[in-house]
Amino acid sequence: MGQSTSQSAQSTPASCPVDHSALKAKASAGQCPIQHDAAAAPAQCPIQHNASPSSSSSSSGPAQCPISNETAAGLNPLNQMPTLSQAPAAHQNIALPTDRSTSTIPRDDSSRWEYPSPQQFYNALVRKGWETPEEHVETMVQIHNFLNEQAWQEIVKWEQKENPSEDLQLARFRGRPGELSPKARFWLFAGWLLPSRFNTEPPFDRHDWIVRRRSTGEEVRYVIDYYSAPPEPDGSPVFSLDVRPALDSVGSVKQRIAVATEEAWASFRENKPTGVARDA
Repeated sequence: MGQSTSQSAQSTPASCPVDHSALKAKASAGQCPIQHDAAAAPAQCPIQHNASPSSSSSSSGPAQCPISNETAAGLNPLNQMPTLSQAPAAHQNIALPTDRSTSTIPRDDSSRWEYPSPQQFYNALVRKGWETPEEHVETMVQIHNFLNEQAWQEIVKWEQKENPSEDLQLARFRGRPGELSPKARFWLFAGWLLPSRFNTEPPFDRHDWIVRRRSTGEEVRYVIDYYSAPPEPDGSPVFSLDVRPALDSVGSVKQRIAVATEEAWASFRENKPTGVARDA
């Protein structure tokens, strides 16, 4: 990618956690079942953010996936999530698991966020009108969960620079697919000017995550841009996450400046010559 990769502002590209050599049917060999082709329609988060909730057969309540749209209608006001049914979709041919995985991301003092089950995930895709081979849904759920875990780890890194002992919670979320952040627009403009040096593809998704610092109750908004990075030699997809505090508070501006300065000095020290060569 054209953007400079760093440990703080942008995470090291994360390899897909799924063995793609086993994928068959409608997916091309060695490719992720999520479409990353730039010529296709802009990639969006596969969770429906703007539909009315359907009836749920799950006794454990609505899925608590860290992807939501706070402004969408029909969301549970307690968790800003739509209710996703655990019942098989119409014309579904393969039974999908209804178990949900618990993330490592704290929701409040006593619980963590849960990801949707493969069945809920598939129902969301169907409601959105996406044609997805049922046999690939579990793979997509693994990728989805993996990327969100990586995003949380990057947020923790940012917050530990501010206060290493801070107890963090993820208060709420907003999925903003198709909405470019100012930084993403900047990099696209740079790619238009110098396509040989900078990335020319937009992020395939964007999320805004609101993090609560438990010690003070302060809430900080983080912006996450999801990019597709060059694939591995075997064709496995690689993703890159650009995670940073939004520039909407004095504290966040200071964080961004401090990290940028630190990275600039680190780069300078790394490239600084250690001695002067003399002719014999």
